[in-house]
Amino acid sequence: MIPSIGVTIMNIKEASEKTGVSADTIRYYERIGLIPRVSRNENGVRKFDDEDLRWIDFSRQMRRAGMSIEALIDYLSLFREGEKTLEPRMELLKEQRAELKDRIDMMQEALERLDFKIENYDTHLIPAQKRLKEF
Repeated sequence: MIPSIGVTIMNIKEASEKTGVSADTIRYYERIGLIPRVSRNENGVRKFDDEDLRWIDFSRQMRRAGMSIEALIDYLSLFREGEKTLEPRMELLKEQRAELKDRIDMMQEALERLDFKIENYDTHLIPAQKRLKEF
């Protein structure tokens, strides 16, 4: 998470290093509206401040949670409309949470299956493999 201490101005390379998000991805996020337009200096070079870094971090975290670009754009569109959209935003977040929970559950099941196979490799899998080859 990006701290909110003072205002730090940095270029895209520094913003990328600070957030762990590639410069190309930051440009993409800006182009499609996942982060607000970043101010630029007189030469057109982006000037990132702490607020920009928080938007990048938020978008990255939501993407890591599996939120689709489309859902994230919808969420941010609602966010920009203000407090009247608090309930639809909460519903969108709850839907995304449910989807993430389902994915975690499926991955947990897969992990347990792999753990079983690893723990029982010598006693179950090797003999089963031999039987299959004999078939």
